Amino acid sequence: MKNIEDINRISVKKILAKKKIPEFYAGDTVKVGVRIVEGKRERVQYFEGVCIQKKNRNINSSFTVRKVSFGEGVERTFALYSPIIGSIKVVRSGNVRRAKLYYLRDRRGKSARISEKIKKRIGVDISEQVVEKETTAKEESEKEGLKKENLIKDQDVSSKVELKNDKPKTEKK
Repeated sequence: MKNIEDINRISVKKILAKKKIPEFYAGDTVKVGVRIVEGKRERVQYFEGVCIQKKNRNINSSFTVRKVSFGEGVERTFALYSPIIGSIKVVRSGNVRRAKLYYLRDRRGKSARISEKIKKRIGVDISEQVVEKETTAKEESEKEGLKKENLIKDQDVSSKVELKNDKPKTEKK
């Protein structure tokens, strides 16, 4: 007999197989696409703001996004694995020192800003790395010869263009 935690883990795996949820934390600016059903029609409305808290509780995981709309602070809590969430996009990462940013509720203007986290990329990205085949010395010399021929052709063409432009100009008075 399975207990509730096992059932929750299995259901989370099924949801993650269907849709991709990016990794984000408190302090990140996120854009959440919310599915809204109006009668027979369905549309996606985006809610963009700062994630002020995130709870990781298996299937009960949730996060709260805060934005200021028309001078009024608006917070909305979303269930992470809910079917009403169409998409989540991380707009920018915030550099914060705590997990819950409730202090932003009392702040206005510049004091409510969060500095952006600078992501350092050390090394070469493996997905973009192109593997080149080893070339023999003969192939290397052939490539060098082709490069030299192309340079000579380019110089000939440029000298011909210069000759055409050297025609004497007649001055009109």
